Amino acid sequence: MTFSVIPMAPAELDRIRILPDAGLGTLRTDRGNLPLARLGVHATISGLTARSVVTTEFVNSHDTPIEATYVFPLPDRAAVTGLTMTADGRTVEAELQERAAARHTYDQAVAAGRRAAIAEEERPDVFTMRVGTILPGEHVVVELRMVGPLAYEDGAATFRFPLVVAPRYVPGTALPGPQAGDGTALDTDAVPDASRITPPVLLPGFPNPLRLSVGVDIDPAGLTLGEVRSSLHTVRGEGGHLEIGPGERVDRDFILRLDYAGASQAAVAVPDEAGDEPQGTYQLTVLPPDDPGLRPRPKDVVLLLDRSGSMSGWKMVAARRAAARVIDTLTTDDRFAVRTFDHAVDRPEELGDGLVEATDRQRFRAVQYLAGVDARGGTELLAPMHEALALLADGTRDRVLVLVTDGQVGNEDQILADVTGVLGSTRIHSIGIDRAVNGGFLARLASVGGGRSELVETEDRLDEAMEQIHRRIGSPVITDLQISAEGLDLIEGARSPHRLPSVYPGVPLVISGRYRGAPGGSLTVTGRTPDDQEFRATVAVRERAEPAVTAQWARAALRDLEDRYAAGEQELEPQIVTTSLRFGVLCRFTAFVAVDSRVVNEGGERRRVTQPVELPAGWQPVDGAAMPVHAMTAGSLTALSTSSSPAAAPQRAGFAPIQARSTAADPAGLSVAGTVSSAEPAHVPPQPPSRLRRERHTFAAVPSTVRAPSPSGSQTYSFDIQDLLKREAQRLADGEDGSPMQRRDLLADLASRLATLITHQSDPRLEPLRDLIALLNGPGDVAVKWPAARQALAEILRGQPGRKPFWKR
Repeated sequence: MTFSVIPMAPAELDRIRILPDAGLGTLRTDRGNLPLARLGVHATISGLTARSVVTTEFVNSHDTPIEATYVFPLPDRAAVTGLTMTADGRTVEAELQERAAARHTYDQAVAAGRRAAIAEEERPDVFTMRVGTILPGEHVVVELRMVGPLAYEDGAATFRFPLVVAPRYVPGTALPGPQAGDGTALDTDAVPDASRITPPVLLPGFPNPLRLSVGVDIDPAGLTLGEVRSSLHTVRGEGGHLEIGPGERVDRDFILRLDYAGASQAAVAVPDEAGDEPQGTYQLTVLPPDDPGLRPRPKDVVLLLDRSGSMSGWKMVAARRAAARVIDTLTTDDRFAVRTFDHAVDRPEELGDGLVEATDRQRFRAVQYLAGVDARGGTELLAPMHEALALLADGTRDRVLVLVTDGQVGNEDQILADVTGVLGSTRIHSIGIDRAVNGGFLARLASVGGGRSELVETEDRLDEAMEQIHRRIGSPVITDLQISAEGLDLIEGARSPHRLPSVYPGVPLVISGRYRGAPGGSLTVTGRTPDDQEFRATVAVRERAEPAVTAQWARAALRDLEDRYAAGEQELEPQIVTTSLRFGVLCRFTAFVAVDSRVVNEGGERRRVTQPVELPAGWQPVDGAAMPVHAMTAGSLTALSTSSSPAAAPQRAGFAPIQARSTAADPAGLSVAGTVSSAEPAHVPPQPPSRLRRERHTFAAVPSTVRAPSPSGSQTYSFDIQDLLKREAQRLADGEDGSPMQRRDLLADLASRLATLITHQSDPRLEPLRDLIALLNGPGDVAVKWPAARQALAEILRGQPGRKPFWKR
């Protein structure tokens, strides 16, 4: 569908004239509007799949050629599959290239005076578009095509289309040399591309800088469609077509919620259209069993509440309510802790340093403390994350971390890389509160932590979202998932998600991957229920011609690979690029580039203009200087900004990672040693992901670890094997009377800790531990594994009859 958008009328342009003493956030030009004149979104929803076309129109109302840069968001799970550029009656289809090659192609074309456009991914939901050689008075239209899944749970699907990139807190020390982009923040060692994700921001009250149109066509595709709701925009509709009303601003996400009934289990196979050998993509959807109604297991919960400056206004009110709801849902069987953070980490003084029992009195004290929390400062997320994980590092209970934030940080990769190594069995649930939330980062964080991500765009939505979080804090209904096929040859290593998640009430499980050969047969998912019974679902595979399934798998697979890359697996970059180019789906290491063959600007001289974006609805400047504000001048068309960090916020670079206890001596001659680095908060900045050392977290999951920062930044610690195994044996003894599911989780925790401990050790005397790990990870139910594991651990501790224990030989 084509949207007709009327440019700003002369009368509107006259209202933008600037007085001599005008301040920042205004437009100093008599020649017209900013380069981006209109933004159009047209989505076609078919069942649980959305195909979208984003149309951007750039206009040059100046007397010299310009090159425009636009930083914009897209749905974080959508696969961008194409780009076209239209100017002067000519349409050019873009080519997907490796990112460095695409930039070279674009820069050369613009320098030679040709028209060109390039689209690059900065984050899963933040993109940059550059359009070069826009001649005076010319209109250039760039269209992006994408396809993505709709989130579905409890009988409702959600279509969310973000429209504005909110300001993000950028920690770290500024890097020397030229900046990577044209944004307002300097590149730092923690966020090396900060200048590419921080576009100029218009102050509140600036006249509407562009025309927005959003239209959606809905086809239930066999599902029963009930009510359709829009939470942030006025929507009018007729005959399955919806569109927003005129005059809306690009300052909040567009959200539709569709009540669907009749969702069912399904398995489809989509053969590739071309290739040397027959291959294709499969997708399996499995509904969880009914909630068994079992009593939730006791749990340890740490609540982290973001109180940084960007959380001011209604977001802080909603965040306090959300945090209080989390506390109120705890029972006397649970323990909890509360931390609030900005550039520092605070806690309720009356609750002490550690976890406390969730009695009525303790919960009241926590809620009373939360009621007085207000927004301030910057968003330093690493320190509170590590403090929370340290609190949850030991124990036999369920371990849950709940993060309430808007997610507006620039160092997502650094946070994911650091957190991944110290998670252990902790589940992370994220509650994103904002009208332009950093949903991509929060979804990735929850995925790494095996939890849920709920987004709250209004206070009206809060109760519904918190009900979902409440249910997710309880135990999942299916764990230990495995997938197998009959009559379909699945390609190993091509499944998404790479790590199969647990299944929670009301949320379908969706697994996709690649197969070879002819489609057919069936797919089977197995797992364990809370009462340790087997769950099994077998679904027949149906062949379909649906390219969207392949594109969605490719995007999900790329996301898995990119998250593993961010966590330290740098060798995955060639695989990421190959997957992106093969399936024609944009990723962080590729870019779409379109080049017109005609030369229209001899010499290539042009002005570079960065499109300012709206301040998200409900945001307010903090302390007069915490929010970036910008202006454009007619002479230079250059963005001006103030600092995005509060002047009063002290520097708090880095964090003290969880470290192993140092032993004074090792008379046995067998200690497992690892080098763990720490950051000295006053002097040592955090390392960017490219320089993170994977060994820093080698022993983070060992329950005897303590926080022990070293002034030099690194130190070697030794583990006493005998003491460690005694503690593990005691942990199993304490769990003897636990439920089957509790004992199964204890065995899984033990296997992961031991595997982490000896992964990089080659000493042959550790062979009994490797045998124990094989026993714990091998086949068999908990009734068989439990006594075998206890016996094996006891034999390792006392050694073979007549022989010294293996650690003293």
